[in-house]
Amino acid sequence: MEAAYYHSPLGTIEVRAGSEGISSVSFIDSSPETSSTLPLLHECVHQLNEYFSGSRKEFSLPLAPEGTAFQKEVWRQLLHIPFGKTRSYLDIAVALGDKNSTRAVGAANGKNPIAIIVPCHRVIGESGALTGYAGGLWRKQWLLEHEGANNQGDLFK
Repeated sequence: MEAAYYHSPLGTIEVRAGSEGISSVSFIDSSPETSSTLPLLHECVHQLNEYFSGSRKEFSLPLAPEGTAFQKEVWRQLLHIPFGKTRSYLDIAVALGDKNSTRAVGAANGKNPIAIIVPCHRVIGESGALTGYAGGLWRKQWLLEHEGANNQGDLFK
């Protein structure tokens, strides 16, 4: 597993990848100086830079998150949430075929190892309230505003 680092407007992001694809994208407190030269990591950092500059709305990278079968199903559903839109935990549960799995969806969403690219930040409470985000609610709000979610009446209903 190799790592690269990207200095985003929200702080340092660590990207990890192996031979199968990107395994994690997470905010970190430290700022390591060395990064891998693995082409996949270089491409991921490039796409993150495009996202933060406003020129990319979708990522095209091979992903290899580690998790349970249910978690991976939830994460696949997150990939269907369009840029600038939000969905509730209930919306995701219904899409998975079990409206009673809202709490399990929330738990899986919270374990998403690939921030931003697998857009767990686009999942909000049914009332429209921002709910937990591993990177901090301020980052979640920033990401949603960056994507224009609040400009479309799709945030803070």
